[in-house]
Amino acid sequence: QVQLVESGGGLAQAGGSLRLSCAAAFENMFSINFMAWYRQVPGKQREVVAGITSDGTTTYVDSVKGRFTISTDSAENTVNLQMKSLKPEDTAVYYCYARAVRDKRYEFQFWGQGTQVTVSS
Repeated sequence: QVQLVESGGGLAQAGGSLRLSCAAAFENMFSINFMAWYRQVPGKQREVVAGITSDGTTTYVDSVKGRFTISTDSAENTVNLQMKSLKPEDTAVYYCYARAVRDKRYEFQFWGQGTQVTVSS
């Protein structure tokens, strides 16, 4: 199994910054090839905010480009999301996501428990 534990988040004012971190703990049989941050507001579908592959390729949803940065720390098995110039519309529950392969062929998806980000105007 892969366990994802998120930290960070909380309350920020518009224009401010927050940093989310997600620590992954997993058995040696798993190899994580992709990690991402999703977010969800009540009544809406969960959307991907940013993703990063094992080779460091990053992707962002248009609404956060230039403001959010996703990064990984392979030594600590963490994925971070640095959020700057926050807007009230960034308010959501943010979820860490990992895609892992076992035995080099079975693919699994894992989710963190979610962390609330609230941006006040």
